Amino acid sequence: MLVCSCNYITDHEIREVINELLDQDCWQLIVPAKVYHAMEKRGRCCGCFPNVVDIIIQTTEEYHARHHSTDDEIFDFMSRLREFHEENRRADIERRQKSHRAA
Repeated sequence: MLVCSCNYITDHEIREVINELLDQDCWQLIVPAKVYHAMEKRGRCCGCFPNVVDIIIQTTEEYHARHHSTDDEIFDFMSRLREFHEENRRADIERRQKSHRAA
């Protein structure tokens, strides 16, 4: 599935890069900019970044499940990442609503 129409990047390509990054250090923080940098691409409109974050979370969970990380480690890391993701998503929505007020 095409995730980034600006750079023509598919979810399969993103997952491959995430797995390569996790092979280097399985507990590193992976963000969309790091994924794009590894692919030698740049975010242009960055509208795909929320979807890329979701792919990062899903792929990271699958990676740790395959490598038998302890459930406590996975849950703690993933719950903190989800909280961070939701807080930023709420902030984006609030920012949009304030900036689109009618005069």
